[in-house]
Amino acid sequence: QVHVVESGGGLVQAGGSLTVSCEVSGRFDSIAAMGWYRQFAGKQRELVAKITGGYSTVYADSVKGRFTISRVNANNTVYLQMNSLIPEDTDVYYCNDYIYRDRHWNDYWGQGIQVTVYS
Repeated sequence: QVHVVESGGGLVQAGGSLTVSCEVSGRFDSIAAMGWYRQFAGKQRELVAKITGGYSTVYADSVKGRFTISRVNANNTVYLQMNSLIPEDTDVYYCNDYIYRDRHWNDYWGQGIQVTVYS
């Protein structure tokens, strides 16, 4: 079984910073891309940032220059450093990992973590 657990969300004032992290544990062979999505109630889940196994990164236009994604393979952990936060960043953030297990690649999702930015 694979476990994807996010941590570090919370309440922050606009202009502030917050880091969320996501650790993958359990039985699997390898992790390719790791990323963060966010979803506001009633809206479609959207990509925030993604990092490949080769450390290439992709960011949503709305967060470029403010957010930084990184990963530590030894810990199977991906981080999202969020700076210059604005109220529009308020969302539930979901960790997504593309994992090889039992000879199959599959997407695994965390349970989601709330980030609230107040002005």
